[in-house]
Amino acid sequence: MIDKPEARKGGEARPLKVRLKKARSLSSSSQKWLQRQLNDPYVARAKREGWRSRAAFKLIEIDDKMKLLKPGARVVDLGAAPGGWSQVAAKRIRAEEGGGHVVAIDLLEIDPVPGVDFAQMDFLKDDAPDRLKAMLGGEADVVLSDMAANTTGHRATDHLRIVGLVELAIDFARQVLAPGGSFVAKVFQGGTESSLLAELKRDFTVVKHVKPQASRADSAELYVVASGFRGRGEDQPD
Repeated sequence: MIDKPEARKGGEARPLKVRLKKARSLSSSSQKWLQRQLNDPYVARAKREGWRSRAAFKLIEIDDKMKLLKPGARVVDLGAAPGGWSQVAAKRIRAEEGGGHVVAIDLLEIDPVPGVDFAQMDFLKDDAPDRLKAMLGGEADVVLSDMAANTTGHRATDHLRIVGLVELAIDFARQVLAPGGSFVAKVFQGGTESSLLAELKRDFTVVKHVKPQASRADSAELYVVASGFRGRGEDQPD
C-alpha cells in the first residue's frame, strides 16, 4: 500500500516523499526497490515525457556529450526491452522522417516503437550479424547495449557475468559496425573494466568511461563509449 501525502502552499498541492507501507507479500529488498522507484525523479519524469524507462535519460546524457546519434545514422539496440534507448535513438536520428534506421534486438517481445524495427532473436546466433545488416540495409553506425546479466547475489560472480556479456556485445559490434562507427555499453566498476578499455582501444580510436547523472549515485554502473571503429581486417586499407 502506498501513501502519497501532499502539502499545500498558496493553495497548490505539492507532492512530498512517497511512503510505502510494509506489505507482507513483499520481501525487504523488494520493498526497498519499490520505495526507490516511487521516489526516483527520473522515473516520474520518464512517465511525464513518454519514455518507456528512466534509462532513456542515460542515453540522452551520453549522446549530448558524445554526439553519436546523428540524423540518418543506422543504429542497433542490443537487449532493447522495454525500448527506452530505441525511442531516444529513433528521435535523434529522425527515423520517423526517413532520416535513419533503428533495429532493436531482444529475446523478449516488446511493444512497437515508432520509427524502430524489432527483431526478436538471440544476437549470439551465428546468423545474427548478417540478419541485422540485412534489416539495416548495410553496416551499423552505432551499436548500443544497455544489457545487464542476471545476478546471483555473489558480487565477484556477478561482475564476471557482466563483463562476459559486454565482451559478447563488443564481438557483435565488430561484426556489424561500419568503419568510423561507435559502440556504447553498460559496464560496472569492479576491477576488470580497465581490461575492457584496453581491448576496445585496439579497435576504436577514442574510448571513454561516462557515468550519467541519471545513473543512481549508489550504483557501480557506468558506460563505456568507443568511437572511430578502425574496421575489420578486410575493411582496413593495405
